[in-house]
Amino acid sequence: NDFAGRISNRVMQAPSSAGDAVYQMFDAIAYAISYIIGAGVLLWTADARLLIPLALWLLPYGALVAWTVRRMGPASKAASEARSALTGRIVDAYTNVHSVKMFAQNDRELEGARDAMTRTRDSFQREMRLFTIMDIVLTLLNGLLIVGVTGWAIWLWTTGSASVGVVAAASALVLRLSNMSGWIMMSVSQFFEALGVIGEGMDSIAQPVTLVDAPGAKPLRVTDGRIEFRDLSHHYGKGSGGLDHLQLIVEPRQKVGIVGRSGAGKSTLVKLLLRFYDTEGGDLLIDGQSLRGVTQDSLRSAIGMVQQESSLLHRTVRENLLYGRPDATEAEMIAAAKQAEAHDFILRLQDGDGNEGYDAKVGERGVKLSGGQRQRIALARVILKDAPILVLDEATSALDSEVEAAIQDTLAQMMEGKTVLAIAHRLSTIARMDRIVVIDGGRIVEDGPHDDLLAQGGLYARLWSRQSGGFLAPDDIIDDAPDNTLAPEAAE
Repeated sequence: NDFAGRISNRVMQAPSSAGDAVYQMFDAIAYAISYIIGAGVLLWTADARLLIPLALWLLPYGALVAWTVRRMGPASKAASEARSALTGRIVDAYTNVHSVKMFAQNDRELEGARDAMTRTRDSFQREMRLFTIMDIVLTLLNGLLIVGVTGWAIWLWTTGSASVGVVAAASALVLRLSNMSGWIMMSVSQFFEALGVIGEGMDSIAQPVTLVDAPGAKPLRVTDGRIEFRDLSHHYGKGSGGLDHLQLIVEPRQKVGIVGRSGAGKSTLVKLLLRFYDTEGGDLLIDGQSLRGVTQDSLRSAIGMVQQESSLLHRTVRENLLYGRPDATEAEMIAAAKQAEAHDFILRLQDGDGNEGYDAKVGERGVKLSGGQRQRIALARVILKDAPILVLDEATSALDSEVEAAIQDTLAQMMEGKTVLAIAHRLSTIARMDRIVVIDGGRIVEDGPHDDLLAQGGLYARLWSRQSGGFLAPDDIIDDAPDNTLAPEAAE
């Protein structure tokens, strides 16, 4: 719900501001208050009447502090929000630079950044106006303090009520106090300015974690890899969409293809399996263990997943490959890369710092690589992880036909002995699965082997027959197709 850059800026600003606030509170402010009290005691000792102008000065000084504090916190929070928004806007445009160029929106993004900079400047100017007003009023009050205390001491000396030493001591104390009052005011202002930044940062940092391990949650133990979706419902809090009372059992080491039109609930099924959300109804079990009762880390460690859009970390190829299994050996890592048809192109990589091969950095989200190269590294990462449950979400969609054909045997080997869920729009990639489950409207409408589903002439048969190049046709074409239409090869 927020810009990544804005969240990053908040996270970076809040800790340093917290440190500043602690310093101002326990060092500057505490020391200054001690000095004021000490000065008052010394003036009382010298001549109690010298406290009169000091007391008269403290009243407007306290009012100025209160006035500044009430305004500094909100102004600082607004300035921090403006800076975070500026960072978020720039990072958003930068990370989507291809879209910006593709749609020729350079001027629009520059204008948006300029507007964000203007709001940041305006918020900064409001802060500076507060400091300026405070400084002017404080200078006036300090002048009155010096004149009041020193003049009062001199008058007492002329009447014989005070000695020259009292006049000298009072003058020295009040000059020092005048200098410190500005420092005190600045420290108080910076303290509440830091609180404003912290408050803005806490809007992101202190968000409650809604998905947590249950008390006493145990690590998941995968013995067979049996997955059960038991009367599963999830509508993202909207009351409709998602999954609706879905029943599905995936037997140990079974390969199941998941098919359906856009919005049918396929991705929701995977998100619930990975426990990115808790189910709104029903339960999800692996080897008889409810996912609500196991730790999230152990669950996700037992699942290897290759997504349609594989995003890599802005680190080296080696770090990305070892991300799911840091203890893997060099030989195991290279073997996985070779299986994914990635080793040869990895050896040719070179980054701007001169690093080559497995030590080359891949750029933000892997931007220095092609889509097919990113996908092959993602495949190698999952091969190396060697988890007992495998989820493929359009795993070969970014590969050209030649590369896809080359790694089909690798995929078959990778799936051997594992429980597999494979989501695909290109039905030819899942035709050889043990079962194909067709989801429509959040429910399973067909379930069986490829040939049986074609023979039924239902939704799967229509999807199969209306594909062009192996991809799903538009929904309206599918709906208009006759129920008994089969692909030419099926008809034969």
